[in-house]
Amino acid sequence: MTDLVIPVIAEQHAQFTADADVNARGEFEVIAITAGQANGWNFTAKALKESVKLWDGTNSLIDHAGFFDMPSIMKLGGVCYAPTWDEARQGIKATLRPFGPCGPLVADLGREVLAAKAKGDPLPKIGFSADIWFKANGRDVIEITRITSLDLVIDPARGGDFLRALNQAGTPRREATMADIATPTPAPATAPAPAAPTLQTQITEDAAAVRALLGEQARQQALEDEAAKAREVRAAMCGHLLDSGLAASRLPAPMQASVRKQFSGHVFEPTELTAAIDAARELLSALTGPGAVVGPGRMHSMFNSDDKILAAVQDMMEVPRDDALKAVKVEKLSGVRELYLMYTGDRDFRGGYYPEHVQLGTGSFASIVANVMNKAVVTRWAEMGRAGYDWWQKIAHVEHFTNLQQVRWLITGTIASLPTVAKGAEYTPLMIGEGHELSSFVKYGGYVGIDLEDLINDDTRKLRQMPRELASAAIRNISELCAAIFTQASAIGPTLVDTGALFNNTAVTTAGGHLNLLTTALGTTYTAWEAAAAAVYNQPMLVSNDTGYIGTGKKLALDPKFCLVPRALKGQAEALFIPRWEADVSAIASAGGPTYGGHVVPLTVPEWTDATDWAAVCDPLLAPGLCIGEVFGLMPEIFVAGDELSPAVFMNDEFRVKVRHDLAVGVADFRPMHKNNVAG
Repeated sequence: MTDLVIPVIAEQHAQFTADADVNARGEFEVIAITAGQANGWNFTAKALKESVKLWDGTNSLIDHAGFFDMPSIMKLGGVCYAPTWDEARQGIKATLRPFGPCGPLVADLGREVLAAKAKGDPLPKIGFSADIWFKANGRDVIEITRITSLDLVIDPARGGDFLRALNQAGTPRREATMADIATPTPAPATAPAPAAPTLQTQITEDAAAVRALLGEQARQQALEDEAAKAREVRAAMCGHLLDSGLAASRLPAPMQASVRKQFSGHVFEPTELTAAIDAARELLSALTGPGAVVGPGRMHSMFNSDDKILAAVQDMMEVPRDDALKAVKVEKLSGVRELYLMYTGDRDFRGGYYPEHVQLGTGSFASIVANVMNKAVVTRWAEMGRAGYDWWQKIAHVEHFTNLQQVRWLITGTIASLPTVAKGAEYTPLMIGEGHELSSFVKYGGYVGIDLEDLINDDTRKLRQMPRELASAAIRNISELCAAIFTQASAIGPTLVDTGALFNNTAVTTAGGHLNLLTTALGTTYTAWEAAAAAVYNQPMLVSNDTGYIGTGKKLALDPKFCLVPRALKGQAEALFIPRWEADVSAIASAGGPTYGGHVVPLTVPEWTDATDWAAVCDPLLAPGLCIGEVFGLMPEIFVAGDELSPAVFMNDEFRVKVRHDLAVGVADFRPMHKNNVAG
């Protein structure tokens, strides 16, 4: 059996030859592994001593499990027990008890090998090979982590052998000689002479011997049938290995055909195929090398396995690739089932993680799905924005916070101008407005379940749809929260710290007076808009809410930039503010009046149901009115939970995709906003 070395995360996996003795019960005394160099790895005595307990209860098979199958009960030949450290041999010693369907084969082979050695006859190359997992620092083995099996194989790499036969007490067993037969040991004088066997006794003994012979023949036939089946399985495995090896070789078709002809229909070792493919590559290089023109070396891009799988998952989820991954060429994933098995090795869909079957060394199924789902949220967010649900982003001031404490919004522009300072005079204190409005963070979210049945049925469409639904729900939620600022409390908005409703028509010189509410319809001329714009422009900036200062600040001196309307007024607002033809603009503008075409942006608010109400809002960069606070980002976060320790997996066979959105939506200042509540 050719030894293999397979890196798995921090562990290494290899198979190593062991030596063995056999006792009269057919049990083998096995030297599983010794300190020193083996298959390119340096095993220290310290590492081996620390692994002694791991060898207790290790299975022994007839031949190693192949690349494409699981260890089979039909191959079971025994079990190891009572491992100890053998100081003289500097190795791990254990007893192997024949057991299972192939147990008799193990015992028979042991006896036949010992008999052949005693006679000096030619011996087959059979022995024991250890299949183990370990961690290494460079080529030095520092820890043995798992023992897969200790198997009886043909042609072990280091030539393991049966050394001697032992009796049950552990002393050498002596074979009978001709002298023993010719001159049997006399019985004691006091013992009575045995009676001569009767005819009936002889017939009974002969019948028993015949039955034993027939049973042995049946057992031998069963072993031969099992061996034939094993050869068929191994031939099929070699066929799969040949197909996969040639597919990955990237050799030209004629060379692949030549290698296939050499190995097709035969049982071979993996190293033989690897050597043949390497030889074909060397031949191809020798034939094509002289004709190749090589210029200066340039490194364009480098991709690892994580980059490739991320690109494949982004393709599967139908989201745009990251810019750095656009040049990656990968095979398409068949669906979410294939991705799940590659990351978890959970062939039986129990919700667990099985590293011996995992095909990808880093990351996890949950992390890669969450990563790509969050990218899908970004894509869907942009799509919903183009559909009009990002109207609030144009009028709202968005601010990032580092905690979830109550937000105190600050008003900008409260220092209207700087006073004059006379030569040699003292600077006077500036009055800074202190109208701090408050808002609290609210957490929004929920989860959607992915059943194990969805993975088994490869329901990729459901997985692909989830982030789009979650993104749509999140952006609609923000839209609804911002729209409600204008419509709550019978369309006059929330109450501010100055005790006045956001929209009212009380004089600004009165505590709580905002003078930003009218009842005029939008109309087909600029008359109504001009009245609202003038009211915003003339709003006095905040100096102080103390008596004597209310309404004494200088003018805001800003015209509103956005006209908010329900869907029913969309066409009317666009006709007013989007100039299509010069004739339209001049016809709409009254004689000598202002022309707002091209200067005001109409925005449709999806959640507004009143067909006549409308509002005017200033540019938030100049005068923030509506404010949104976020901690973890303006877009929602996607989390995926699912492993064998997850309660949902244990109780419901369900992975959960959770969305979390922490937001604070409120008003910093009433001055940049004006409302027209038109009686219907």
